[in-house]
Amino acid sequence: MTGTGAGTTLFDSHLHLTAARFDPDLDEVVDRARARGVRRMVTVASDPEDAGQAAALAARTPGLWATAGLHPHAADRTSASLMREIERIAEAPEVVAIGETGLDFHYDNAARRAQLANFEAHLGLAARLGLPVVVHSRSAEAETAERVREHGDGAAGVLHCFTGGDALLRAALDADWYVSFSGLITFVPELAEWARAVPADRLLIETDAPYLAPAPRRGRRNEPAYLTHTCERLAAVRGTSFEEAAALTAGNARRFYRVEDAA
Repeated sequence: MTGTGAGTTLFDSHLHLTAARFDPDLDEVVDRARARGVRRMVTVASDPEDAGQAAALAARTPGLWATAGLHPHAADRTSASLMREIERIAEAPEVVAIGETGLDFHYDNAARRAQLANFEAHLGLAARLGLPVVVHSRSAEAETAERVREHGDGAAGVLHCFTGGDALLRAALDADWYVSFSGLITFVPELAEWARAVPADRLLIETDAPYLAPAPRRGRRNEPAYLTHTCERLAAVRGTSFEEAAALTAGNARRFYRVEDAA
């Protein structure tokens, strides 16, 4: 099965267009994505400065929205004043979610206690603002699942770039959260089991560009045009067509981010 995306609209639910690696040719990156059918995107912030840039980019780019948050790698910066700044940025109409937040105990770039406090602060902010939350989890499945169970009723959320774990998947689905698969699904066979287990109405796809380029683009800078490869693989895993997988995941992303009325 081969899909190009040219005849349908795909939605890249998570990428980082403000990354420095896109500085030389950002306009061309967006044009290539649109040519491949990727006409809806959410550029996800890593800190308040990035969130401001993301919101400004979204304001001038049709079909693009932004988030506001502090990545767990930088969780040592968490403070009341920083969270107030994130809340201020989140008031912009282009900002459709809080995050990305979560836990990363693989790299441990920030103290685990700080990561837990940062995650819980973001979950509380998302619930208070009525915005969904974008969650990163790596090597912290049990701890992430615990927070989803504790806070999942208060904030809608997505586990972005899902890499597995039955307990974490069950916690997310029990909370009516969404689960997103990146290009990893094109070369990590174990992810197929979890991609089949997610209910159709809770499934998203993403590039996480410029990171995690899918097969057959591995080793290159990832970009939103490559979402077609992830959609192809997801369709194959779930036994559906490319067009059906594209329409399903785009519709789910529009609902999750509450941009159903976007042209």
